[in-house]
Amino acid sequence: MKPSLFLVVLAMAFGLSHRAVGANPEDAYRVVIKQDYTQTIRGRVIDEQSQMPLPGVNVLVIGSEPMIGTATDFDGYYVLEDVPVGRVTLQFSFIGYETRTARNIEHIASKELVLNMDLRESAEEIMEVTVVEEVDLQRTKNERVEVSGRTFSIEESKRFAGANNDVARMASNFAGVQRTNDATNDIVIRGNSPIGLIWRMEGIDIPNPNHFGSFGATGGPVSMLNNNVLANSDFLTGAFPADYGDGLSGVFDLQLRNGNDQNHEFLGQIGFNGLEFGAEGPLNREKHSSYLINYRYSTLGIMAEMGFEFGTGTAIPYYQDFTAKFNFPSRKIGNIEVFAMGGRSNIDFLDSESLEEEPDNFYSGNEDLRYKVTNGVIGVSHQYLFENDMYSKVTLAATTIRNKTTIDTLYGDGTQTALNYGQQFEENSIQLAAYLHKKFDAKNSVRVGTFVTRMDFNLNDSIFDNSDQFFQTLRNHDGADWRYNPYINWEHRFNNRLEMNAGVHAMALQSNGNFNVEPRLGFGYQIDENNRISAGYGLHSQVPNSLTLYKQVYLPDGSYFEPNTDVEFQKSHHFVVGYDRNLPWGLHLKAEAYYQWIYDALVTPEQEEYSLLNDGSFTFFTPDTVLNQGNGYNVGLDLTIEKYLDNGFYFLNTISIFDSKYTGLDGEWRNTVFNGNFVYNLIGGKEFALRSKKENPRFLNTITVDSKFSWAGGQRYVPIDLEASNAAGEAVYDWSRAYDEQFIDYLRLDLRIGFKMAGPNVTQEWALDIQNLTGRENPFGQDYNETTGELEVTNQLGFFPMFLYRITF
Repeated sequence: MKPSLFLVVLAMAFGLSHRAVGANPEDAYRVVIKQDYTQTIRGRVIDEQSQMPLPGVNVLVIGSEPMIGTATDFDGYYVLEDVPVGRVTLQFSFIGYETRTARNIEHIASKELVLNMDLRESAEEIMEVTVVEEVDLQRTKNERVEVSGRTFSIEESKRFAGANNDVARMASNFAGVQRTNDATNDIVIRGNSPIGLIWRMEGIDIPNPNHFGSFGATGGPVSMLNNNVLANSDFLTGAFPADYGDGLSGVFDLQLRNGNDQNHEFLGQIGFNGLEFGAEGPLNREKHSSYLINYRYSTLGIMAEMGFEFGTGTAIPYYQDFTAKFNFPSRKIGNIEVFAMGGRSNIDFLDSESLEEEPDNFYSGNEDLRYKVTNGVIGVSHQYLFENDMYSKVTLAATTIRNKTTIDTLYGDGTQTALNYGQQFEENSIQLAAYLHKKFDAKNSVRVGTFVTRMDFNLNDSIFDNSDQFFQTLRNHDGADWRYNPYINWEHRFNNRLEMNAGVHAMALQSNGNFNVEPRLGFGYQIDENNRISAGYGLHSQVPNSLTLYKQVYLPDGSYFEPNTDVEFQKSHHFVVGYDRNLPWGLHLKAEAYYQWIYDALVTPEQEEYSLLNDGSFTFFTPDTVLNQGNGYNVGLDLTIEKYLDNGFYFLNTISIFDSKYTGLDGEWRNTVFNGNFVYNLIGGKEFALRSKKENPRFLNTITVDSKFSWAGGQRYVPIDLEASNAAGEAVYDWSRAYDEQFIDYLRLDLRIGFKMAGPNVTQEWALDIQNLTGRENPFGQDYNETTGELEVTNQLGFFPMFLYRITF
């Protein structure tokens, strides 16, 4: 406890002393580097509720001398030319609307800054500009979110130490999120299983967007989501509004950014995540149509030749992915967008080619294992603005995810193989997402929408039966299903301080007739310019994963039955209350207390201590028969103290204290595997602008230093009965003590040092991200060694340096 408190005090003292240097509040807005280069800032301003363009909005660069400003045109577009590069703050104001401010945005000479803004109409009739003293930078892009949500900026995902340019790993820094597994980016929210997370992109629910992810999981070792093509997006941790369904824990609501519609720009990048190329630019400048394309290929093979180890022995992970978006705005027919994302990954663990035992190998079993994953999404959307403050959006998309695994058993001299297990799981879907949004006045708006999803499954696996010398079918399901998710939401603003969001989400599964109606309610009250309280409730449900729902049990005569097709959705009630306060010296405090009650959780008579609430990433126990007879709860407090980027300095300090319990079929309350009881994160960084002695320097150079300290309760596990294991010659687990025991606390310190060289046409960036700086040995799991008859603990990622080079032009 003492070291962490010292770090908190040190960071806050540094933040306060640093803030005191600029006694003038306007210092927070000033450009922080020498103003020898300029670049254009452009964007569009629209009404938050109707999405109609707002002409005549005043756009100012705060702190610029002389003042730089402009007004939006008839279509809401604005252009600010010759804006000095550095950190800039833009203010958007319009009569009858709340003023909004975008602070400390990075503005470089080699790339135009495209910044779009939504303005909210004042709920009180006035004929002047409504000034908002403080803008909540955590406020979500989805205006219907009242609690447990924040917008994360893509710049943060590039800046935070240990994030690997991965939005999921970056989100683990937020209050209420737990990540004690270095191997994957699973999102454990408030004690919930990561499979309860909803991934959404461009308004469509997408399959697991990660390389090497298990079928039915939501995480993986390497993210397909490329932060170079993402726009600022929303992350929700509970009691989410009626827009979202089929999830119990949280939502990642992602948006792809549009390409620059006036100039062609290019990006190259190489690092741990791969070799990457990107391009964007206009298709028609006058019509503001644009393209954005990005491709990435893994570089781990090269890094392995350089001596880097990934915990996979001689096995090298290979992957590639691409992302694209095309935007076609039109006054007559509306806005059309085409988007796509896809990836492939594979890894082979070949014991037949290993010359010696590899104790650090993630997988080892005297076998050759080959694993391949393919996933992707492609879609088209159409948004149409009606003349009466109403608009519609329709999106049609196709998604796919395919996992293929083969295991060959070694025999003879260890180089001969025979197929022992084969698996191919595939799920394809066609989705239609449509909604109609009507703004009645400044106080009332209603959204009515639906999701219609057709799912096609092809689930096949079999194992070789040595006794009868034939392949025994474990699963051979080829079928389809339909899921329907209609919803309605009403947003009412009583005045400029008090607002309410009320809605209903429904979910129906055609194959078994399951149907659930889920009310959602949220309130927000701005007490004054520095204090806000909020409260939210939601009933949420989730369809069981397809491997459980369509499980087949084969009988001796070769026939089979599917015992789980009639199980009901798992359900949970979310209750959240929150408090926000703006503190002196640019600090922000946010506290939320929550309670979640889970019922109709899936348990099994085959293992009475089992619950689907404990399923995670790489390992899934799929029982033959499941029943909706389990319960669970999560209760806790999330606390955040944050200093937004100001004069190059920021920090984020979060702590979560929680309790997560469940019951199996035996009715006994136990810890869930995710019940670490506490998570603490301290993230901070400083940006140093290097001053040149030259009057007109060729480059403007910046050094960044960022660090992260994480401390969390150790992961829980089912202990191995050593005596019984020795007698059986294999691991025997003591389920009577399921998740009673816990590994030592998880501790990790990361450090990132970056150098950026910005020229008039080219910007280059170098970064070294050292993960687990102290080499702390955090336990990953416990295994039984059949040779020695002893228990062994496998540790997670040790000291691991990662590099990155990025060039934009």
